[in-house]
Amino acid sequence: MITIAGAGLAGLATAYELLQRGAEVTLFEQGAGPGAASVARFAGGMLAPYCERESAEEEVITLGSRAFEWWANITPVHRRGTLVVAPRRDRAELTRFARRTRGHQLLEGAEIAELEPALSGRFASGLFFEEEAHLDPRRALRDLSTAVEALGGEIRYDTPAPTRVDLDCTGISAALPKLRPVRGEMVILHCPEVEISRTLRLLHPRIPLYLVPRDDQHFMIGATMVESNSSRPASLRSVTELLSAAFALHPAFGEASVVELGAGLRPAFADNLPRLFEHDGVLHLNGLYRHGFLLAPAMAQRAAARLMLQTAQTSAMERTG
Repeated sequence: MITIAGAGLAGLATAYELLQRGAEVTLFEQGAGPGAASVARFAGGMLAPYCERESAEEEVITLGSRAFEWWANITPVHRRGTLVVAPRRDRAELTRFARRTRGHQLLEGAEIAELEPALSGRFASGLFFEEEAHLDPRRALRDLSTAVEALGGEIRYDTPAPTRVDLDCTGISAALPKLRPVRGEMVILHCPEVEISRTLRLLHPRIPLYLVPRDDQHFMIGATMVESNSSRPASLRSVTELLSAAFALHPAFGEASVVELGAGLRPAFADNLPRLFEHDGVLHLNGLYRHGFLLAPAMAQRAAARLMLQTAQTSAMERTG
């Protein structure tokens, strides 16, 4: 039996991989249900390795390239690409973004309108990352939980983990050395007046914004990355900036209904890359930062392979002991 502390994104993904390999798995989760206590419920759900290369290491592309098919076996994945735009006065931001990334094509205004008619006449040029995708994080967590249980995994909700487990996936709660919290804030809007089918990124020197469509004309808007350990609700300044940026993307968002405001603490190491390592005799998978849904599949496969090897070695020692 392999035990995992935390049934958030990392814990569930690793459990899924272990179960596929024939292991018996039990997860201990302090939350009341799938994703209830996971910071991943505030994520954008973008599977966007090429865009993320603008500020992340090359390893994000390497690891993230496995995410599309992995998630498609579990939950709906919308592979419609990412459209990056900027106001005319910020054209330099678009040029800089293009220089730091790859996997895109330059679009002119008419081509943007062809992709997203709601943006017709609003932007003179943009970058289209055709291979990228998005998913609904909350549905993905529910579907992943269901998949784990269907394979025979046990998830014990409302249950603290025992002192010793085989794998710790408790995020910022793990209090690991050099693990820091990065606060992120988001807004969910309902705007029936706007039809947008793919992830949009609006570049701005101060607060770039991403918008991810959900079902029934709901949109998740986010962008903030604040070095802070505060778990208070979203701040007025952040919400004002996010809503102002949304209005700049399309004026109809000025009449949108605010459905939800949220804030969470994302665990990150100094290089903003996830790590699989031992600490005080326990294996940890942590530091998914803002790349959780993109990098969790590859990191879960690494964790599962290591745990299966350890289990096999332990069984061999018991037989010969």
